Amino acid sequence: MRRRWRSWSRLRRILVSAALAIVVLVVAPVGTYATSLRLQYSGDPTARTRDHDALWLGHAWVDGRKTAADVTALAQRLQNTGIRDLYVHTGPLEHNGSLPLAKVSPKARWFVDAMHAAAPDVRVQAWLGDVVQPGKNPGMDLDDPGVRQQVVASAKAVLAQGFQGIHYDFEPVRSGSKGYLAVLDETRALGTTLSVAAAQIDPLWYLHATPVDKWWSQDYFAQVARRVNQIAVMSYDTAMPLESLYGGYVAKQTTLALEVTPPTTDLLMGLPAYWENNPAHWGNAETVAAAVRGARLGLGDSTRQNFGLALYVDFAATDEHWAAYRDGWCVSP
Repeated sequence: MRRRWRSWSRLRRILVSAALAIVVLVVAPVGTYATSLRLQYSGDPTARTRDHDALWLGHAWVDGRKTAADVTALAQRLQNTGIRDLYVHTGPLEHNGSLPLAKVSPKARWFVDAMHAAAPDVRVQAWLGDVVQPGKNPGMDLDDPGVRQQVVASAKAVLAQGFQGIHYDFEPVRSGSKGYLAVLDETRALGTTLSVAAAQIDPLWYLHATPVDKWWSQDYFAQVARRVNQIAVMSYDTAMPLESLYGGYVAKQTTLALEVTPPTTDLLMGLPAYWENNPAHWGNAETVAAAVRGARLGLGDSTRQNFGLALYVDFAATDEHWAAYRDGWCVSP
């Protein structure tokens, strides 16, 4: 072999060496990571709903497209589930933080009142958000005190419509963003329930430092979790190509989140109740069934009661999605 190596040209030896380096530095670690995710997905989960689940609802509920019959049907859909919170899309906010309520959500008060009458045990929160700088430009600048002041004013305005909480979904928030933490602190001063849609936790300890604003460090996730009443991990769009790898990824995300979420903060893991097929989201891999099983495996034998699952999103969810959620999480074995 050594004789053959010496007989090769210098260019050929360089190319072979480069290929071996790729195997050692990239392929091997990726293979190890994939194996670890597959192992995370093994086992026999026993955890079931603790009645702290949630559902993201689209904008049609507050702009006049939905009827009383739709509210009745939704209330019936929620029966015999653990869903106790609804995040109703009431934005989007303008880039300056303002919100033209009359234009954007003219039927918000009607929906909140109708939902309370149909399902009095369910809390209805206003889902507000926008794309943010520096990841998206133009976008909202949360480092600007004036913008944050407008955001809080918008939150106060929707609370006057009857909502029982504020659910923020700002994307993409860079790990370490001080402006994001500040707007959470300033919103908490309103004295209402505050929840957030959170980025995934960096599973490899260095992804959050890349230019891709998709992951938070575990420490930053903890800083956010300490400032809110609920934190819902957007545990989808993971680029995992196989159901077993996706389920293992959710299990790992659940474990990482449980390690740093305060016991006083509700922790929820998102379920992909929609269909997409692209490099960031393989439809056959990212299933509700895999996410439910992964979250249950990550939860393990924890006795934590304020843990739940959150379905995203009502207008894309099929009967199959609902069945996977119910059968995997809500039905006793």
